[in-house]
Amino acid sequence: MASFLQVEKLTKSYGDRMLFEDVTFGIEEGDKIGVVAKNGTGKSTLLGILDGSVDYDSGRVVWRDGLRVGYLPQKPEFEGNPTVAEAALMSDDPRALAVRAYEDAMASGDTAAMEKATRTMDEMSAWSYEDRLRQTLFQLGLTDLAARVENLSGGQRKRVALASIIMRDPDLLILDEPTNHLDIGVIEWLENYLKRSRMTLLMVTHDRYFLDRVCNKIIEIDNRTIYTYQGNFDYYLRRRAERIEAMTAELAKVRNTLRREQEWMSRQPQARAGKAKFRIDSFYELKDREASGIRPERQVDLDVKASYIGSKIFEAKNVSKRFGDKIILNDFSYTFARYEKVGIIGANGVGKSTFIKMLQGLVPADSGSWDIGTTVRFGYYSQDGISFDSEKKVIDAVTEIAEEVDTGDYRLSPMQFLTRFLFSPADQQKYIHTLSGGELCRLHLATVLMRQPNFLILDEPTNDLDIVTLGILEEYLSEFKGCVIVISHDRYFLDNIVDHLLVMEGDGEVKDFPGTYTEYAGWRAAREADARRDEAPAEPRREKPRAERPQKMSFKERKEFEALTAEIDSLSAEKAELEARFNSGEALEDAAALSARYQELSDLLDEKELRWLELSEKE
Repeated sequence: MASFLQVEKLTKSYGDRMLFEDVTFGIEEGDKIGVVAKNGTGKSTLLGILDGSVDYDSGRVVWRDGLRVGYLPQKPEFEGNPTVAEAALMSDDPRALAVRAYEDAMASGDTAAMEKATRTMDEMSAWSYEDRLRQTLFQLGLTDLAARVENLSGGQRKRVALASIIMRDPDLLILDEPTNHLDIGVIEWLENYLKRSRMTLLMVTHDRYFLDRVCNKIIEIDNRTIYTYQGNFDYYLRRRAERIEAMTAELAKVRNTLRREQEWMSRQPQARAGKAKFRIDSFYELKDREASGIRPERQVDLDVKASYIGSKIFEAKNVSKRFGDKIILNDFSYTFARYEKVGIIGANGVGKSTFIKMLQGLVPADSGSWDIGTTVRFGYYSQDGISFDSEKKVIDAVTEIAEEVDTGDYRLSPMQFLTRFLFSPADQQKYIHTLSGGELCRLHLATVLMRQPNFLILDEPTNDLDIVTLGILEEYLSEFKGCVIVISHDRYFLDNIVDHLLVMEGDGEVKDFPGTYTEYAGWRAAREADARRDEAPAEPRREKPRAERPQKMSFKERKEFEALTAEIDSLSAEKAELEARFNSGEALEDAAALSARYQELSDLLDEKELRWLELSEKE
């Protein structure tokens, strides 16, 4: 195997805080490596060092000459304000440059420029590259190629950046939390793509199924050093447990020996006179080994009791909700049982967050009603995070909520309560705008639980939480004496928490599935396989002789194809703009006219996309 990268004696610290020290590891061709560690121990910093965007204190980072590297940060940025298509084509690949020149020529309307760009596309076989670009963007849920990046959500920007990196065909792909803010369908596509791809991979992610199914090597950052495991995530968990058990046993032996030697060293100097110097040296060596040994991990303490909840939780009666032509719920009825734990899944934009906001009365229903039990006390962990003033200190923001926190067993001051969420007294004096993503998540979770809710509503709680904290949260929720509704793209998390699923399929349809996500995925795959068999043609399709197939578009058809592409992009952008207005919740005075235009756009797009497909088959 060819060596792609060698890291030697790498050290990085921030002030007095050492992240890792003298770490050494390598990346070889074909490796698919997952980096795991608790938040704050240097995962993203390590990736930044390899990318060159973060400095390090000492050591060496040696790359193979000519290696093509693609890096996806947690929050990608784009120069200027490109469209989705332009951002995805930001590459030095000659095919990408040819496609960009072709798109520019199309936009200019210059016939000579179009002819030249078309010849270049033919010469470089760039038409297949353009088709692959469109297919990749479609698989990532990006259908409006004319949309400006600055108008996209954080998750959509990440998908654009991911498409751009994939299209560059790097030798080594470095990904920092690639699954955050992606819906499950896109995650599963990316998972399968990376499994099949020959690209070498180094990534940080908390998605445990993703790690288990994609990676063949795990690197753990722990106690300022690195441990490497040749296997997937499941193998890593077993070997890590063995390592910790062995280190704990060794540390116990060292401490027993140190205790005896301490007694000997504590005697009067005359009692030690004439003793061998090696025994004194051995004592100090033992002290060093004890000091550098494994320490109990500080972990989030979620031991907060739920308040009493009665037998009546809530009943949804014929609830309907729509924004313009977009239907969120259509005559939805459901009776929620005591201690029920439900997962809500569906594609991004289908209305999952709107559903739980309606339940809490934050968004009104168009018709129907929610009948909530009198003992229900909601605790809402939202995607939007905490709504505190970012200029406030952590302790001040929490004290504003309550001067005292009742955990169910005893009362704590806000300072004591925050300590259980790994905020030291110094951390509590930090301003909220200085907190990391993981710290913000922990603070948000603390403010939710300090109110002692008995019905937890969690909207994407796993983003920015490390694997250790996720495990603690899962354990807490599985023992939680109350009700839980969770929206999550983390399949492992759903499998461990929920009793059944509400699957929002679009157009107001909600399916109640009695099982875990893995069971649902298996059922869905079987159903799709049955559907494909049912749709199979009764007679075998007859292929046309190769000579009868048009091998290439005429110049006139090429111009029609180019014009169709521009029209489709323009119509898609207008349709997306209308959808955004419908989803905004604002009162629309011209709703009837907008709805009519929306239907007209849909019909036009169907017609033009059909013709576009007919022409594209001639490529």
